[in-house]
Amino acid sequence: MADSRSRWDQAVHTARWLARTPWPILALDLLRANMIGAIFTFAFLRFGMASDYSLTLTDASVSNQVAFVIYLFIAMIVGGLLSIKLSLPVLIWHRRRTRPDDEFARRRALALPWMLTVANGVLWLVGGTLLAILSGFHSGRTAILVAIGSLIGALVTGALSFLQTEKVLRPITVAAMANNPDDAQAPSVSTRITTFWVIAVAVPQIVIIGLVLFVPLGIASPQTVLRPILWMAGAALAFGALAVYRLVSSINDPIKQLRNALSQVRNGNLNASVRIYDGSDLGLLQAGFNEMVSDLRERNRLRNLFGRYVGEDVARRAIETGTELGGEDRYVGVLFVDIVGSTRLAVQTAPREVVEQLNEFFRVVVDVVGRHGGFVNKFQGDAALAIFGAPLELDNFAGCALAAARELRIELENALGDTDFGIGVSAGRAVAGHIGSEQRLEYTVIGDPVNEAARLTELAKDEPTRVLGSARAVFLADEDEASHWEIGEGVELRGRGIETLLSRPKIGPIGPIGDGSRNSSSALPS
Repeated sequence: MADSRSRWDQAVHTARWLARTPWPILALDLLRANMIGAIFTFAFLRFGMASDYSLTLTDASVSNQVAFVIYLFIAMIVGGLLSIKLSLPVLIWHRRRTRPDDEFARRRALALPWMLTVANGVLWLVGGTLLAILSGFHSGRTAILVAIGSLIGALVTGALSFLQTEKVLRPITVAAMANNPDDAQAPSVSTRITTFWVIAVAVPQIVIIGLVLFVPLGIASPQTVLRPILWMAGAALAFGALAVYRLVSSINDPIKQLRNALSQVRNGNLNASVRIYDGSDLGLLQAGFNEMVSDLRERNRLRNLFGRYVGEDVARRAIETGTELGGEDRYVGVLFVDIVGSTRLAVQTAPREVVEQLNEFFRVVVDVVGRHGGFVNKFQGDAALAIFGAPLELDNFAGCALAAARELRIELENALGDTDFGIGVSAGRAVAGHIGSEQRLEYTVIGDPVNEAARLTELAKDEPTRVLGSARAVFLADEDEASHWEIGEGVELRGRGIETLLSRPKIGPIGPIGDGSRNSSSALPS
């Protein structure tokens, strides 16, 4: 008594637990597929045959009718219990929050649509065989018709139950595959279309053609084949519509998801992804989309990271054209800026404060240079080298470099406080490209303008404005920018051996260090 009560309590507990899982929906869908198959079979036996061959309920003996009802009741119980037994390990695995890796449950989840479909088909074939044998005791013709009808019903039920089971179990399949469609083998789109075409179109058409040929062969009269032809045509239309609806639904859902994700990627969301439904070619397409977006995300991340080190324009050009060693002649503007007394600053100031000040210094340099169309080619300790006109060509390369120098003087004066600096600007012909080796290279500009800008920076540290440019840069600039500069005396810069005409901006001198007067009062002239 206690054991029977314990089993009953366990059964009730299991039933309540199953009610909170996808199993009830799965069971109802399987029942609906079986009902459609049964209706199709009975309609075929009653209306799909010529009047001389069609079967009615009265044609079956009482014993056959009783046997059919008993088998139907047993088949429903066996089918329900079998679906529970096959689904229970999968449902338990899927309901767990942590979902520990259970290879058996995962494999069962991926194979479950096929297993349930095969189980349905076996029950149909067993029932059809049993009824055909019982009918054979009374009429061989009836036995053959029952066998044919059962086979047709099994095909219809199997096709519908597979598609519906696959749809209901889709969330479980997604979890079991873990976005790896190679783990699950499902019929391709072409296989599904071909299967439904055979069931909904080819088979009815073959039967109709056979019935039409019966007339000239003298096997049947036009009156006897009219009803089965009409029934076959109607059945093909009805089942074809149902099959197309199920088939389109199974294909359209993942395609809609792909289109939505593609729209997100087009709008710049590289975190978009799609859930992989199965192992068919649609699942492979979904997996390929996820891999593509992952590659785009990785490429974008690398480009952003690469751009932070070498400049966005250099990174973009390297991705588009490659990174071969060598260079090309370019006319460029060069701006060099350096902090005065950085060694003493490092001794007298905490390292963290030095880093923070240098970061602020470089932030201002990058912002100002970027606004004028240049890019900071490199940071050298407490100095920065900016290039205008490479890697992207710039029409007013010299004017942009000179304008950036004037604005940078004002911005650094406001940002650095007591820290002093010098800015040098030059322009001319140089070689821009990648130097180094195949394993390690960098994009840079080499030529006399770079050396001249560096030497001018040293002199600029003693200038009232802290900015010096070369007359060559002023001559190469547009008239508007050249009007903001005055050309002065010539000097021989260290290491050059030729005279350089100095050019000074028409801005006020920088305030004395430490007296609190260094502010934005020295505005850029209009």
